[in-house]
Amino acid sequence: MSETPPNTLQYRFDGPEDAPVLILGPSLGTTWHMWDRQIPELTKQWRIFRFDLPGHGGAPAYPGGSVTELAARLLATLDAVGVQRFGYAGCALGGAIGTELALRHPERLASLALIASSPRFGTADEFRQRGVIVRTNGLDPIARTSPDRWFTAGFAAAQPAITEWAVQMVRTTDPGCYIAACEALASFDVRAELGRIGVPTLVLVGSDDQVTGPAEARTLVAGIPDARLAVVPGASHLVPVEQPAAVTDLLVRHFSTAWQPAYDSTTGQVAIPAAPVKPALAAVPPQTGPVAEIAPAAVQPEALGRPDPYDAGLKVRREVLGDAHVDRALASADEFSGDFQEFITRYAWGEIWDRPGLDRRSRSCVTLTALVAGGHLDELAFHTRAALRNGLTPNEIKEVLLQAAVYCGVPAANSAFRVAQQVIREETTPEE
Repeated sequence: MSETPPNTLQYRFDGPEDAPVLILGPSLGTTWHMWDRQIPELTKQWRIFRFDLPGHGGAPAYPGGSVTELAARLLATLDAVGVQRFGYAGCALGGAIGTELALRHPERLASLALIASSPRFGTADEFRQRGVIVRTNGLDPIARTSPDRWFTAGFAAAQPAITEWAVQMVRTTDPGCYIAACEALASFDVRAELGRIGVPTLVLVGSDDQVTGPAEARTLVAGIPDARLAVVPGASHLVPVEQPAAVTDLLVRHFSTAWQPAYDSTTGQVAIPAAPVKPALAAVPPQTGPVAEIAPAAVQPEALGRPDPYDAGLKVRREVLGDAHVDRALASADEFSGDFQEFITRYAWGEIWDRPGLDRRSRSCVTLTALVAGGHLDELAFHTRAALRNGLTPNEIKEVLLQAAVYCGVPAANSAFRVAQQVIREETTPEE
C-alpha cells in the first residue's frame, strides 16, 4: 500500500487469511470507512477486501472516467494480491462496479449484492451538471448537501458526528477524481444487459432512498434472473451507515446461502471451493434496529402442461405499476369487478407483459402510443409512471409522444403531453 500504481486501487484487508474473500465497494464521495460497522461480523466468515475510489480517502488521484475502467483497476489490484474468486457487495457507484464485474467477468464472481444501486443512475445531464458545479465552486457545495441525499432527516439530526464525518469525506475528495466518477455514472447504462447476470444477487435498498430508491431496486430485480429484493425500513441512500445492523444481517444471510461454486470451462465441472462458506446465521446478534427480509424468489410452476400465469402476472404488474397502485386496484375489486382484475393480471401481465420478445422499456413505449391513440388519459397517467419505473427518461417519453403526434394526431398528443407533463413533475420533483 505504500505506492499505488495508476492502474490499481488503494485497498485494505480484514479477517482471516484463509477465508473466502468478500469485497465491499464504496459509494461516490465516500471511503472504505463507510463499511466499518459491518467488519466485526463479516470477518467471522470472510476475508474482507475494501478499496477506495481514485482520489477518495487519500488514494492517489488517478481519475477513472468509466465504470468499466474502475472495474478493470479493481481486477488488476486483485490480481496483484492473488485473489481470483470473490463475493462482492457494492453501494451505489460501488454497486455499478459489481454489476460490471457480473456482466464482463462472471467467472470471477461467486455472489453479488447491489446496495442503493441502479442499472442507470438518473440522467447523464444530472451528473455532468454536478461536474460543472464542482469545476466552478469546488466540492464544498456538494459536501454540504450530501447528508440530505444520504440520510433520513431524523438520522442526520440525531447523529451530528456521523453527518459531519460524511461532509468531510466529500470535502477531502480530489475534485478531478470526483468529476471523473460523475462522468462514469453519467455514461453507465446496463438496463438492456441485466438478463445476462447469472450470479445469485441480493438487491438491497433503503425505504426512504430518494437517490436510487425502491423503484430502481425493483428494476434490477425484474431484470436479473436470480435476484432477491430486501428493503430496509427507516434508511436513505447510505443505508450501510444508517442501518448497519440490518444491512449486516442481510449480507450474512445472502452470502452464507448464495455462494456459487466455481465453474471449470475446460472440464465442464463445478469445482468445490477449498474453503466453502457455511451458513452461520446463529452468529448474528439479535436485530435491534429495523428488520428487513429478503423477498422469496418467485416459485416457478412445474412444467407439466401450461402453467397458470396469474402469479407471474401479479409479480410483473407490481414491478411495473408499483405496489401501491396494484394494492388499490385489488382492494377496490368486488364481486362485480374481481373477475376483471383477475383477467388482466393473468392475461395482460402474465401472458403479454411477461413475454421475452420485448424488454419492458419497449413495451412501455408501445403502451404509451396505444393509449394516446385510444385517448385513454387515465391509463396514460399511470403508464407514464410505469414508463419511468421501467427506465424511460422524461426526454424519451417526450420523444414517444412526439412520434405519436405524427401518427395518432396532434389533438390526442396535446392531451397526452398535458397528462404526462403533470406525472413527470410529480415523480421527478424532490420532496421538501
